[in-house]
Amino acid sequence: MNTMKNQEPTTFAFGEVQLSYKKKRKSKFDSIRSSKDVEWILRKIFPKSQINFREHFYALYLNNQNKVVGYQLISLGGITQTVIDIRILFSGAILCNSVGLIICHNHPSGKLKPSEQDLKITKKIAKACEILDIKLLDHIIITDKTYLSFSDDCLL
Repeated sequence: MNTMKNQEPTTFAFGEVQLSYKKKRKSKFDSIRSSKDVEWILRKIFPKSQINFREHFYALYLNNQNKVVGYQLISLGGITQTVIDIRILFSGAILCNSVGLIICHNHPSGKLKPSEQDLKITKKIAKACEILDIKLLDHIIITDKTYLSFSDDCLL
């Protein structure tokens, strides 16, 4: 005897996950070949009026040709720090089928030396990249005048 036959459809007590990613038109910028290329892109993304005011942490998502397929503001912090939730960072990477990742943030102080927190979060992200088979290509610290590349300085 089937008692389910005349019952109402089941209502679930949890939500459906819906993700979206919109491709923009093609950029004149080709693939990233150096940290200087990344700096050029960052100077277009970072709000100029905020670079000396508060920390912003961005992710650049790349395809297998080192072309940027997307970017995301991961965190907006205070004067001396920002909190990074790597689940948000990697949800963007997975959503746009990224195979490469460049993380970047600014130092409002103008000092380029990575903090202990900068080094710790980079290690944590590198470990997650390894598990997800995504290449962590660089971590850039940018100021209003210059930048530091973890890759160039052998800090990755």
